[in-house]
Amino acid sequence: MGIGVGIGLAECPFSEARGFWRWVDMCESGGVDSIWQTDRLISPMPMLECMSVMAALAGRTTRMRFGMNVVSLAMRDPVLCAKQCATIDFLSDGRILPAFGIGSPLAPEWEAMGLSTKTRGRVTDEALDVIARLWTEDRVDYDGRHFQLRGATMVPKPVQAELPMWIGGGSKAAIARTARVGTGWMGGPETPAQIAPIVAGIRAAVKDAGRSIDDDHYGAAFPFYFGRLGDDIMKGPIATYAKRSKADPADYFAVGDADVIVERIAQYIDAGVSKFIVRPVGTDEAFVLHQTERLINEVLPKVEARFGS
Repeated sequence: MGIGVGIGLAECPFSEARGFWRWVDMCESGGVDSIWQTDRLISPMPMLECMSVMAALAGRTTRMRFGMNVVSLAMRDPVLCAKQCATIDFLSDGRILPAFGIGSPLAPEWEAMGLSTKTRGRVTDEALDVIARLWTEDRVDYDGRHFQLRGATMVPKPVQAELPMWIGGGSKAAIARTARVGTGWMGGPETPAQIAPIVAGIRAAVKDAGRSIDDDHYGAAFPFYFGRLGDDIMKGPIATYAKRSKADPADYFAVGDADVIVERIAQYIDAGVSKFIVRPVGTDEAFVLHQTERLINEVLPKVEARFGS
């Protein structure tokens, strides 16, 4: 399996654009596999809009791939989203990694935008069908409960002949959704122990569906911090994680030195994962840049030496 270590951001720690581009340039020149932007439309915390970030990265970078972790399709128009992905793939010469999910029921967008969480799964399933067909077919007629199309044509098509469609979520419905249309799967708050049965379930469901997903198209995301679990900077992230997960934060956050982070990657690899989105803890620009620099200089060489790429 090809091991790839990408990096992601949730909250935006940069007070100005030049700080963001300094971080992107550091990742591009430092050998980071990919950059991933969390999807959040409404938040009291500073967060960038993921599709806009993908378009900007297409123009700034030449090597790295980039994706959204993950787009909540029930909050977006699928035709617009399909067009955005196809355009960005064209402009980046085939480097976008689209990833989709239904969105957390705790997300603030549902109430703020007057959207129902009860139908988000069904809306997402229809949206995935619409997007996949617009990417591959010359003329699309679609008659769903939530979306209708008549003679829809979208050109240019994505540069990638089979544009990836990674699916997020660990529920039974997400497993079935991945088996039905996914070309990959991306984890969220799951520990290595929690991810192993999900990956096994997807593989079995994909086989039953008569499809296939490459063995190296399973991903995990986790936060990292060069420091100690008891440091003040960890208190907020751990409290937030405790609200959404019953797992021990020590099994999720990779906190310590480079060897600790590499060992966490190894645990996920043993669970069937080979693609990673690691997120530096912190909301301060200088701090995030420093943590990223240490990841590049200390972790990536150890990952390459131990697992290859």
